[in-house]
Amino acid sequence: MTAASLGLALLCLWLAMAAIMAGATLIERRTGNSGWIDVVWTFGLGFTGLCGVLLPFGDGPLSRRLVVGALIVAWALRLGLHIAGRTRGIGDDPRYAKMKRDWGDQAGRKIAGLLQIQAVASVPLALGVILAAHRPAPFGDWQDWLGLAVFAAGIIGGGVADSQLRAFARSGAKSVCDRGLWAWSRHPNYFFECVLWTAYAVIATSPGFAWGWLAWLAPACITLLLARISGIPPLEEHMVSKHGEAYRAYQRRTSPLIPLPPKGNAP
Repeated sequence: MTAASLGLALLCLWLAMAAIMAGATLIERRTGNSGWIDVVWTFGLGFTGLCGVLLPFGDGPLSRRLVVGALIVAWALRLGLHIAGRTRGIGDDPRYAKMKRDWGDQAGRKIAGLLQIQAVASVPLALGVILAAHRPAPFGDWQDWLGLAVFAAGIIGGGVADSQLRAFARSGAKSVCDRGLWAWSRHPNYFFECVLWTAYAVIATSPGFAWGWLAWLAPACITLLLARISGIPPLEEHMVSKHGEAYRAYQRRTSPLIPLPPKGNAP
């Protein structure tokens, strides 16, 4: 992969995600349900990543590109279908709903701008996929198998966390979910999402691939977004508003992201 092909890949990734998130803006305005934003983003990123795998940006052999392409498709289907199912059961995503209330008459313009920022933030994620697919070595060395193991841990762990939360919601319980993985982390689904994106960096990094280290921007970016910007902060604010002291007690005894044993004697 040359500097020119890398630059072309970055430009294509940005243009594709900008168009996709413009579409998400229109869908949100038409439906009034901002939950569809994340559905469009997930399937859009999966499509963009797959296109980057298939297009001739680098010298990755076909076997490698097929495997990495299968990974991004599996991720998009698992997460996208989960979010779509959740979105059908709500009137609006509470995170975006609060933003719209706070922004008032400027909400439409600001939501559109926010989604274009998300498009830019998606580029390092798709780039990680492309770099993993275009590492110029036959698929099957120890890094590849380690990357597959990391990916499996991420997608299975995320699926288990989402399933446990879904079961809790269907039980009719009105308290805070602190069962299973949710007893060890307040956001185990986010943790395993960060783990999953690390897989592409593991697969891409190689002494013989000069650009491979850039793939580490993918897990760094998703961790920053989920832990500090669009994931935990607004969701925790919503949960405190909804559950009050019950959620504050949960915060005191439970790790925010990395699964750790709960603090049994937290005040």
